[in-house]
Amino acid sequence: MSRALIEYLGTWLLDHPDELVIEEVEGERGELIFEITVNPEDMGKLIGKRGRVIQALRALMRSAAQREGQTVLVEVVD
Repeated sequence: MSRALIEYLGTWLLDHPDELVIEEVEGERGELIFEITVNPEDMGKLIGKRGRVIQALRALMRSAAQREGQTVLVEVVD
C-alpha cells in the first residue's frame, strides 16, 4: 500500500515519473525505510519550497503505515 502511494503521487508531482526509483530497506529498529531517487531536474519538485512537499509526503506515509501497524520513514537520495 505505502509503495503504491509514493508511485501514484510521483506520477503527479514529477516531470519524469518513469525515473522514480523506490527502494525498501529495513531499519535497525524494524521500521520500513523508503529511499526515493528521482531525476535531478525533479529533485526540487519532490522537496518543494522549504521542504513542504516532502514533509506532506512523509505525513501521508506515516498515516497510511499506522493503519497497517507499521512504522515508515521516507528518505530522498541524491
